[in-house]
Amino acid sequence: MKHSVLLVDDTETVLMFEKMMLAAQGFDITVAKNGEEALVKVSEHKPDIILLDIQMPKMDGIEACRHLKANPSTRDIPVVMVTTKGQPDKVEASFMAGCNDYLTKPIDKIELLSKVRTLLG
Repeated sequence: MKHSVLLVDDTETVLMFEKMMLAAQGFDITVAKNGEEALVKVSEHKPDIILLDIQMPKMDGIEACRHLKANPSTRDIPVVMVTTKGQPDKVEASFMAGCNDYLTKPIDKIELLSKVRTLLG
């Protein structure tokens, strides 16, 4: 069975890089450009895991994570926050919002695949 991943980021190059790494491993990919769009996509597609950027317009990743973890139908979907190096306060806020793990940019392919596979079991 193919696992589905929701990639949420407002930067095209990051989305392209994540898509290339995950699609090559056989994952189905859905994309959203901000937290608001991510909540809509989650209700439409119910992904197996979400990679969620922190800094985005309209609704940031931390707020989107709070919404996901507060909703009984989405709270069990693993969320990996994606942050820029050197933002320990954002990482802490992400865990307080309910994220399962985090990645720092620039994203390392081996680290990304390892975290995704671990969280998917």
